[in-house]
Amino acid sequence: MQRSRSRQRLWASIGVYVLLSVGGATMVVPLLWMISTSLKEPASVMTYPPQFIPRKQRMWRDPQTGAKLPLFTTEIDGKVVTVARVRNLLDSAEVKIIGPAGTAVGKAVVPLYVEREGRMRPNLRPVMDVYLRWRNYVEAATAMQLDRNWLSFEVPAYRFKLLGATYQTRPWGWEGIPLRNAFAAFYLNSLIVSISVTALAVLTSTLAAFAFARLHFPGRDALFLGYLGTLMVPTVVTMIPVFMLLKTLHMIDTYAALILPVSFTAYGTFLLRQFFLSIPHELEDAARIDGCGHWGVLRHVVLPLSKPALATLSTFIFLGTWNSFMWPLIVINSMQRRPLMLGLYAFMGRYTADWHLMMAASVMVIVPVLIVFVLGQRYFVEGIRMTGLKG
Repeated sequence: MQRSRSRQRLWASIGVYVLLSVGGATMVVPLLWMISTSLKEPASVMTYPPQFIPRKQRMWRDPQTGAKLPLFTTEIDGKVVTVARVRNLLDSAEVKIIGPAGTAVGKAVVPLYVEREGRMRPNLRPVMDVYLRWRNYVEAATAMQLDRNWLSFEVPAYRFKLLGATYQTRPWGWEGIPLRNAFAAFYLNSLIVSISVTALAVLTSTLAAFAFARLHFPGRDALFLGYLGTLMVPTVVTMIPVFMLLKTLHMIDTYAALILPVSFTAYGTFLLRQFFLSIPHELEDAARIDGCGHWGVLRHVVLPLSKPALATLSTFIFLGTWNSFMWPLIVINSMQRRPLMLGLYAFMGRYTADWHLMMAASVMVIVPVLIVFVLGQRYFVEGIRMTGLKG
């Protein structure tokens, strides 16, 4: 009986590992395909059958004419040889036979198609070499230019009335930073917005979570439940009211429109509150005996013990802000203030897209995300494990 149970547990464990492996492969394959496409030539992106490893047809230079001719393998007189195609005829091709030393040893005319296994198949098979087109990254980083300096702005003249008199301000502005590379501007915009949102959201969530977890005031629990209730409101419902509010405050097409609306998060407050509840009250009592007030307890007791939860929340917020697309698409109009996700959309044309450049830019976009996750991985895993446990 015990052996049977052990065997069942073994097979169950094997099944779980197999499912996890399949799920992991499902997540990794698109990433590998993106990296592969970023290193391909434009003509190789849509080839069929698709090439997972970027390849390029090997060329041979004719010493007589100096022309570069594509190399193929074919079968002549029962032997597989390497040939360089000179020109196509009606249903055949004129080729030069290439010897082992890389020199032409003869000429021949071979059919373009031969019958194999009851089907007509190509007789010339291209000789392909692994070819990584690294300059795609350079081309993606320099593909677009801004029409004016980064961060430049103009404020038109504004007329207003005060105490029965009419006044008018002068137009003013700033020439901005002399940066015209669009991809660099997108990168800087995403860094500014993501870091600002992460810092503000962690700050506001920390203060709110400490109040809900450690302070006692009338209506605390009801207020917390109402705050959590905002999680059930879909984001698309609040987009239009928030947009109208920002338009009234003249914040459209500014960093404030990207930062302020997402600097307060009920999820972050809930996550940190649950972690703060797990901190023993004896530590707080000891700090108060030493003369610490609320700020002292938060600074010297709660925050040092909450590094895993803070790192987890910071990682979630940074990733969400860095990958945000819909909200920047709504509130940002100028090219110079676009974040990366919105900037990638610029690679899409009306009828076609530079997929190799888009994938190269996408690979460069995920680098900061990987760095943040690697640096906070230890705290991230510990925060997931410990959040919600009560001491």
